[in-house]
Amino acid sequence: MSDPRPRHTAAVLAAAVLWGTTGTVAHFAPEGSSPLLIGMATFGFGGLVLAVISWRAVARVLRDRRAWGWLLAGGAGAVLYPTAYYPAMDLAGVAVGNVLALGSGPIFAAALEWALDRRRPTVRWGIATAIAAVGVAALAVASGESTTGTNPIAGILLALAAGVGYALYSYSGARLIAGGRSSQGSMAAVFLVGSAVMLPLFLLLGPGPLASGHGALTVAYLALVPMAASYLLFGFALRALTASTATTLALAEPVVATLLAVVVVQERLSALAWAGLAAVAVGIVLVSVPARGLGALRARMRVR
Repeated sequence: MSDPRPRHTAAVLAAAVLWGTTGTVAHFAPEGSSPLLIGMATFGFGGLVLAVISWRAVARVLRDRRAWGWLLAGGAGAVLYPTAYYPAMDLAGVAVGNVLALGSGPIFAAALEWALDRRRPTVRWGIATAIAAVGVAALAVASGESTTGTNPIAGILLALAAGVGYALYSYSGARLIAGGRSSQGSMAAVFLVGSAVMLPLFLLLGPGPLASGHGALTVAYLALVPMAASYLLFGFALRALTASTATTLALAEPVVATLLAVVVVQERLSALAWAGLAAVAVGIVLVSVPARGLGALRARMRVR
């Protein structure tokens, strides 16, 4: 029987490609649009889209009383991530905030698996995650946005909180799926719970420029593609991958974002940025190639 993991690994990487378009699209949002409100609208409306697409599967999950603990935990993570991530960029600086939020996600996911599932992270996962995180850091510094924010300590704490939120909704989704529920219904139900909090907050704070035609198109794309489509792929991946592995693979997102900035926004990459891209690629290969595949490669190298 063929190994199903390559398909699930490919699903995470495809999701990361779609997530990577977020920054470029947000770059062309109406002037004066709040990054925090963009994030809340993306997750809020995206959660509704997911629920509509998978409404029958969502209804089955919502009727399952045993699911509600993980639904509430995952929904809390879905609220925490965007509401902590965007202020962290402002307070700690884009480089520090981005690296801590994205890089800490796999670590917190592994901690949840260790504490609740008694699944210890492997040495290979640790090495791969460290290499990829260093690559993300290099990309952030090379972007030229590595200046210190207005309140670094508060920003660092918020970035770590965003990492906790990311890990929490990923792990909760994985637990729901492991309980025999559909991946679509599980992820959609988690984000629907988050939407119930974020959409009222979004409307209360006021959409501002996002209420314009241009703003509505921006939000529509972000809700449909980097949110709804990506998390359908991510949920499929969690059928076979642990949350810690999936979140490490998802570190491909800043690579895609960087390459899009080169192609679309016409940015130029420094040697440090190219080194960062290479480091993330190495980390992803280490995580995605099965252990027996690496063993076979080492054996061939010894023969040569």
